[in-house]
Amino acid sequence: MSRVGIAATAAYLPERWMTAAEVAERSGIPQSVIVEKFGLRGKHIAAEDEHVSDLSVRAAEALLEETGIDPASLDVVMYYGSTWKDYAVWQAAPWIAHRIGASRAYAVEYDNVSCGTPVALRVARDMLLAEEELRSILVVAACRESYLLDYGNHRSRFMFTFGDGAVAGLVLKDAGRNELLGCHGITDGSFSLQVKVPSGGSVHPNGGYRFLDVADPAAMKAGLDRVSLANFAAAAQVALERSGATLADVGYLCGIHMKPSMHRALLRELGLDESRAAYLDDTGHMSGVDPLLALDRAARAGELRDGELVLLLAAGTGYTWAASVVRWGEWQH
Repeated sequence: MSRVGIAATAAYLPERWMTAAEVAERSGIPQSVIVEKFGLRGKHIAAEDEHVSDLSVRAAEALLEETGIDPASLDVVMYYGSTWKDYAVWQAAPWIAHRIGASRAYAVEYDNVSCGTPVALRVARDMLLAEEELRSILVVAACRESYLLDYGNHRSRFMFTFGDGAVAGLVLKDAGRNELLGCHGITDGSFSLQVKVPSGGSVHPNGGYRFLDVADPAAMKAGLDRVSLANFAAAAQVALERSGATLADVGYLCGIHMKPSMHRALLRELGLDESRAAYLDDTGHMSGVDPLLALDRAARAGELRDGELVLLLAAGTGYTWAASVVRWGEWQH
C-alpha cells in the first residue's frame, strides 16, 4: 500500500519587520501588552506591490531550488492560503503554477483561513492515495492580511498580531520519510459571521468597512473560551487515533500563533513541555501559513527527532479546529 510523506518545506518572509513598539504606537496598546499578552515581538510586512501570489512564488521557488525538483514534474499545485488575494474573484493557484514553471500541474485552489495547513495536508494525502497516477503535490500558502488591519478598531485588537509571509511543502507518494498519518477536523458554524471584512462580497459589494472586523468581541471570546481548548484537544486526539497513537505519543507541536496564555494552556492539555513546541513571536499570525512554517523552522533547527510524532494543529474563523500528524524521519519497513 502506498504511503504519503512531506519531502521538503521552505518559507519566505518579506524584508520589512514591524516591531512590537510600532504596533503599540499605531494601536495605543502598551508595548508590554503587545509583547507579554499578545505574544508578539514583531512581524513581517509585505511591500505594497508584493501580493499573495508573489509571496507564494518566492516560497515555492525556494523549495524547488533547495531540492532540485523540476517544476515541470509536479502533478498538482495547491494554494491553500488566505482568502484575501491579488484580486477579489480570482484563483491564485494557476498563476502560481505558471510562474514557477509547473507546466503540467493541475492547479487546485483551497484558499482558507487559519486552519489551512492541517486540512491542506489532509486533502493532498487523500488525493495522492485516491489517484494512482498522482505522485507529487506542491502545497503553498501565503498571507498579506496585515493590510486588512485598522489599528484604531479595538474590536479587532486580537488580530493586531497578523503579519505577512508564505510557506511551501512538497507532498509525495512513497517519499520515504516524514509520513503523513491521520487527520481530523471539527467545525462550529455558530461563529461563522463573527470575523469578516464586511465589504466586497455580494452582501455589500461596493461599500462599507474594508478592514477585518469582529461583530461582537465579547460574545465571540466567551464562546471560544468555552469550547476552543476542548476542540483543539479533540481534533488532535482523533487525528492521533487515526494514526494508531495517543496524546502521550506526541513529540512536538507545530501550531498557529496565539496569545501566550492559550499556548501554555494548550501545551498542558497535550502534555508537552514548552521546549517541544514552536512559538512564532517574531512573525505573528499568518493565516494558514503558521503550522507548516513552524515545521520548516523546527526541521532546519534540528529540533525534530527521528521516529517522533509531530502534531500540526490549527484553528480558523468559521470556526474550524484541525489536526494532522506526521511521523518524522525515515520510514520503518
